[in-house]
Amino acid sequence: MTAGIEAQGLGRRFGRDGWALRDCSFRLPAGRICALIGPNGAGKSTLLALAAGVLKPTEGTVTTPAREAIAYVAQNKPLYPQLTVADTLRMGADLNRDRWDPVAAGDVVEAGDLDPALRVRALSGGQRSRLALALALGKRPTLLLLDEALSDVDPFARRGLMGVLLATAAEHGTTVLMSSHILSELEDACDHLLLIDGGRVRLGGPVDGLLRAHTLVTGPIRDLAPHTVISTRSTGRQLTALIRPEGTVNTGSDGWLAVEPTLEELVLAHLGAPDAPVLLTPAVEAAA
Repeated sequence: MTAGIEAQGLGRRFGRDGWALRDCSFRLPAGRICALIGPNGAGKSTLLALAAGVLKPTEGTVTTPAREAIAYVAQNKPLYPQLTVADTLRMGADLNRDRWDPVAAGDVVEAGDLDPALRVRALSGGQRSRLALALALGKRPTLLLLDEALSDVDPFARRGLMGVLLATAAEHGTTVLMSSHILSELEDACDHLLLIDGGRVRLGGPVDGLLRAHTLVTGPIRDLAPHTVISTRSTGRQLTALIRPEGTVNTGSDGWLAVEPTLEELVLAHLGAPDAPVLLTPAVEAAA
């Protein structure tokens, strides 16, 4: 299966501040929409900037499509403040003559009722995000990198923009790697997951496969061997644990309940268990 993005031993160090990303290896199949999740300072923005070519690796490699086929929306939405909305779109067309799609860019801007004569400096944060996304989609990228791109857009508008993004990606087979702290939004939108913590990939693969690889069990306290225990919490005599099953989970007749976790339960459990074993499914394992 063709890779949309592939990293091998990827690392980036920032002087005395140390490693922001280290020994990062994964392979994301082309055409997938992947959620990039992790706490602040985990290395998400560094990974996206390396994939976009904005930063150079200190070690390892990252393989992506040609630079002109990549669109990258950074957290700070770097737009020219003196330009108008119309000027910005014309600039996008001039810089991407062979790929520019004025309909895709125009639809995103018009849906937000942006005045073409307004200067970027006069736009709200949400309006700037909309304009930046319009530029990215207008480029018709093969790989779209979004770093908290919709964080300052109101929930109603964000839902609409996410719908446009998903429809465009499906129509053109675009590979999307997007970071966000809104897990419910990512669960509805993304079919793959990369969880980064401490500058390393801890969990990666198709969302459905990762959820099936784990079980959330609840019941009276008991030994969970031989299963791999990711996290536990107890209330009195009641235990709730996220496990990676080894064989069948035997609930028996002692009041135990076993269910598949939600994406939020899976992510929070792994973030709270830094010593849990790494899991990369075959779909995202780096090629040898």
